[in-house]
This record gives sequence, C-alpha cells and structure tokens, in this order.
Amino acid sequence: MSFPVIKGASYSLFHTPEMTVHQGSNQTTERYMNPNSEHFKNLQKSLRSFDDFVKYPPNQVYIGNIKPDMLKCHKRPWYEHPMEVASTDGNFGAIYTEEELIALVKIVDVFDLVVLEESFQAATKVKLEKRQELQIIDKYLSKLDNKGVDFAELESMVNEQGAEGMYYSGRLVGCVKKAHAFDAVLTAHVMFENLVSKATAVVNLLQMFTKTKLRPRDIDYIIETSEEACGDMNQRGGGNMAKAIGEICGCVNATGSDTRSFCAGPVHGLVQAAALVQSGIYKNVVVVAGGSTAKLGMNSKSHIEKNMPALEDCLGTFAIHVSENDGISPIIRTDVVGRHTIGAGSAPQAVITAIVTDPLDKANIKLDDIDKFSPELQNPEITVPSGAGDVTLSNLKMIAALGVKRGDFLKEDMERIVNEKGMTGYAPTQGHIPSGVPYIGFAIQEIMNKKLKKVMIIGKGSLFLGRLTNLFDGVSFVMEENTVSEEETTTVSKDEVRSIVAEALKNLAKSL
Repeated sequence: MSFPVIKGASYSLFHTPEMTVHQGSNQTTERYMNPNSEHFKNLQKSLRSFDDFVKYPPNQVYIGNIKPDMLKCHKRPWYEHPMEVASTDGNFGAIYTEEELIALVKIVDVFDLVVLEESFQAATKVKLEKRQELQIIDKYLSKLDNKGVDFAELESMVNEQGAEGMYYSGRLVGCVKKAHAFDAVLTAHVMFENLVSKATAVVNLLQMFTKTKLRPRDIDYIIETSEEACGDMNQRGGGNMAKAIGEICGCVNATGSDTRSFCAGPVHGLVQAAALVQSGIYKNVVVVAGGSTAKLGMNSKSHIEKNMPALEDCLGTFAIHVSENDGISPIIRTDVVGRHTIGAGSAPQAVITAIVTDPLDKANIKLDDIDKFSPELQNPEITVPSGAGDVTLSNLKMIAALGVKRGDFLKEDMERIVNEKGMTGYAPTQGHIPSGVPYIGFAIQEIMNKKLKKVMIIGKGSLFLGRLTNLFDGVSFVMEENTVSEEETTTVSKDEVRSIVAEALKNLAKSL
C-alpha cells in the first residue's frame, strides 16, 4: 500500500498584548460585569514586551529554532530565563508584532469592514512591504494605499456606531465595523474574531510557501481546523474559512471546507487529508488553522496572582501539507488511526486506550515501537499556575502507565519512558493549536534524518463545551519512515493505466 506523506509544516506566532486586554473572552466578560475591575490595571502591568516575547524559550521552539527536548535543560521558569540568541524568523515560520497583525486584518478584509487610522496605516504599510512572504499577495497589500481615517472619526465609530476597536501601544489605531444592522452573528466583535483568525492563517500559509517547495497553484484542497465559526443568523457556522484563506493566498486551483471538533479538529483534518490523497481524489491537501482571540488571557488572573507575566498574550497558527507518496517524506499510516468512539467512555484510561493502544494493537505495533508520542502540547508555565496541571506530562504518564498495566513496560521504566518518548509542552493555549500538531514539523525532520522511525500524533477534544453532549473526542495517527521504493513511486498513474487498457482494447477490437 502506498500511503500519503506529510511534506511540510509551518508554524507562526503573533504577539497580541492589546488584544489580550480588549478581546480575550475573560476580559470582555470582566469588563461587562465590572468595568472598573482592578484586573485591567494589573493586566496592563503584566504584559510582556515584544522583545521578551521573542526571547521566551517555548516561542523559539514553536517556530522551529530550537528543539522541544532543549526545554528540559533550560532553566525555569522560562519567562525569567530568556534565550540569549533569539530570532523572529524561524525554520518553520515567524513571529509577528501586533502592529503587523492589525494591518493584516485590513488586508484580508474583502467587505470593507476594517478601518485604520491614517498615520498608523501609512507607517505599517512600509513595514509590511519589506516582508518577503507577503509579496505573494501584493495586490492585497495595495489596500493600505487607500487613505485611512483621522482619530476623531475612528473614535466615533467605536463609541457611537458599535465598531470593535483595535489598539496598539495603548492607543486606538483601527476598528472592525459590524457587518449587519442587527444580525448577532455578524456583530463587530464576531467579525473581528473571524478576521483575525483568517489573517493569521493566511500569513502562516504564506510562510509555508516561503519555507517549502509548495506553491499556491499546487494546492487542490484546503481543510481549515480552527475553533472559529463564520456564518450569519441563518447558518451560524456555515463556513467556509478554508476557501476564504485560500482566496487571499492565491490558491486558485483549490477548493476546501472546515472541520470542527474543538481541540481534536486538527488531527481529524489531517486524517481526512490523508484519506483524500490516498484515494486519489486530490494530490495536495493543506490543513490550516488561525488563532483564537477569545482565548487570549484565559488564565491571566492566576498568572498575575503569582506575580507572573500574562503568558497567554499571543495567537498561534499552523499549516500542514499532505501529499502523494514521494518515496522520501514521512508517511501517514492510514491503517493505524485511533478514534474515540461514542461507546468508548470518558474515563482517561478509556480515552487513551481508544486512541493510542487500540489502533497500535490492530496493526501489531507495540507501544515501545513508537519513538515519540505527541499529545496535547500545552505550555505548562501557562496551565500549572491556573490549576490545570501539566497537561502534556499527564497524558504521557497515562500512556506509560497503560503500557505498564499491559506489560509493555516495566514499572521502574515509567520515568524513562515519559522522558524518552515524550516532550515538554510548549504551545500557546489556543485549544486547537497545542493538540498534537505542533510537533509534526520536528517529526518530519527527525524521521527524515533517521533519528526516529515512528511518531504518534494525538488530538483530544472536549465536546461537552458545546452543551450538546457530555462526550469527549479523540483521534490519532502514526507518522512513519518512508520505505516505498523508487520503482513504486515512479510507476504509471491511474490515468496512464486507463489509457493503456483503452488502447489495448481498441487494438483487440480491430483484430477481431
């Protein structure tokens, strides 16, 4: 069987301190309930500078400049021990300022909902024009050529017309207008969330074109797997974020759709992408997701209480390229796909059994054969202070304990198994962002460099948050070293086979 492969991955971060204050859902709720809350004063004091953000070790891991295992050796707390050498440009993507993001929201807006203050727009345009990856969408950059508005007009839009303000360095610099007079799904706040998710995904997909050989015209299908939903009052989650992203990026030969399953969505999307490629329906499928502004500063109160910086001050994005087997890139074992079925139960052991050991058992793969497990890679410096614990470590311990119970590992080897087969979490808490996929970029490198043979990517989701079911969700797959021979990858295509058969039948008919 010729399995599909993962040919590339890109990851980018956007530093968003003002959006954390003004658009994070916990902050918007606090502002509604208690407009004079001390929390906002404390939060402003706890925001990181862009330089501190760039030098934060987990962020350098996320964009591919250092490997996850290096975090184990780096002195903690990481926010008190910045990287001595750090860059905004990474092997997998880049780190962007909030100033750049605000202008990018304007660029990806196709309904003239985004308005920027004149001097801010002009200054930011100069900076974005220097970005190599944005040259691909230069026709959209021209939106910044149009004259912006003065501050008084901008303030009126926000204070009197219900627009959602966008801030930079403590001042109002732009806004998103509501898209309908009374539609609750097209309010300025919702449009802001969706446009930011779109903008971040667009820029990261452009990063993929810069970092890999993939080109916009090569893409046949896009699957968008964030936790945002675009639509109107008649179809609140109608979609399609995928095509909206592809349109800006110049993916003229692609179609696409959105996949949602809370944090498990990205891994569902990758399984779907693998199936579409292996079936021959599409050759190149990209799974993408932008960031979620609603989750900014979710645990900021806990961080501030412990005299920490507000670490949830950024948006994460990713893009993964799934393609036909090239005989080189790591394969997706479509015969080793874990799934949390409806009848599996929601106990932690039941979930791990369903999505980890069950698929491996069916394929006669031992737990010890998996070199790395990549579960939810939540940054523990964010989750531990808030009482959620070290999510990544908990999942790895559960896998190791299950292995001991099954006889795959010795009890005294548990700590070694966790250290060797796992990693420290490092992704921002954006729900869908940490769930298994951040390690794929490193897995491609390590497998192709013969350092790893098998890696399991694990996504889990909390479906009960939608208030329609109490179920959890989970899905997994195995990435593996490519062992397809050159002869197998250079055989004739299905179309060529049909042509040969048709010609043979024609010749046979003539002879009769």
